[in-house]
Amino acid sequence: MTNIKYIIKRLTKLDYKNMFNKINEIHQKTKKSRISIFNDMRKCAIKYGAGYSDYDLYEMYNLTDEERNTYITRGRNNILVKKYNNPEFNYIFRNKGEFNNKFKEFIKRDFIVVNQSSKIDVINFLKKHDTFMAKPTIGTCGKGIEKINTKDYKTLEELYAYLTEDNKNYELEELIKQHKSVSNIYPNSINTVRIVTIVDDAKKTHIICAYFRIGNGKYVDNFNSGGMVAPVDEKTGEIIDKAIDKQKNLYTHHPATNKTIKGFTFSDWDKAIEMVKKASLIVPQMRYIGWDVAFSDKGPVLVEGNEYPGHDIYQLPEHTPNHIGIWPKFNNITKNK
Repeated sequence: MTNIKYIIKRLTKLDYKNMFNKINEIHQKTKKSRISIFNDMRKCAIKYGAGYSDYDLYEMYNLTDEERNTYITRGRNNILVKKYNNPEFNYIFRNKGEFNNKFKEFIKRDFIVVNQSSKIDVINFLKKHDTFMAKPTIGTCGKGIEKINTKDYKTLEELYAYLTEDNKNYELEELIKQHKSVSNIYPNSINTVRIVTIVDDAKKTHIICAYFRIGNGKYVDNFNSGGMVAPVDEKTGEIIDKAIDKQKNLYTHHPATNKTIKGFTFSDWDKAIEMVKKASLIVPQMRYIGWDVAFSDKGPVLVEGNEYPGHDIYQLPEHTPNHIGIWPKFNNITKNK
């Protein structure tokens, strides 16, 4: 049973217009009555913590109750976050400057927070890196990230003015030189693998799942910013299925490069797993994290950590033909802990 307080809180913030739009869409696809769909949504919310977005995305209207109970939903994800993560330490993962400083040994690239540094230090960074990433220190889903070339500005003074105008708060990062094999799939973004970890009460780190996030038309790989995802075998580092985007388009090959996606295996996968396991113990108050790992010419590096790991990309219908989600994997680790 899902936490009733959480359900009440969600009801107060519910976008009813969008919910009824989803009900209409499902009605058109299934021919089920709108009232029966609404009642089924309500049932899934109470029993499994599934919002209307989960209900639609996972196509719960096609699932049995037994199958539904295998999915991690927004409500269940929220319970895990509350159980394993102390909100007083969220700032480390929400602020890119804080994160990079805390996990510096796994970053392996230059970075600087503009509003926490002297003008001279920022100018020296710009002199050293003619192309770099500028990231809002607080931000999600790849929003506000820019790839900047100093040659596009008349002077470094002009660029500095741009980076500091209107109370902007950027963290600047040296570009990651992506491993050639990963870049071949899509070279215009740093394509990362989201690896989700949970640290149990015995301080043992468990790998829950891994998903490859691939850019498509943009220089970010985020699923909610036009990217696509494909499941990765967490033991071998092999992509085990086709990629999918948010519109549920499936890709056996990347549309921009025609490179095969399924069957690709990441080099240094063991090092990546070793890295996230080590990183997962650095902030012991935060035990449930989604790590974004890039594969560079220097080996695996951390791009960021997510203190509220998204749950939606791990069990899309096209990746779960047997209608079994990943909730049992969480249960095997978290029960009686």
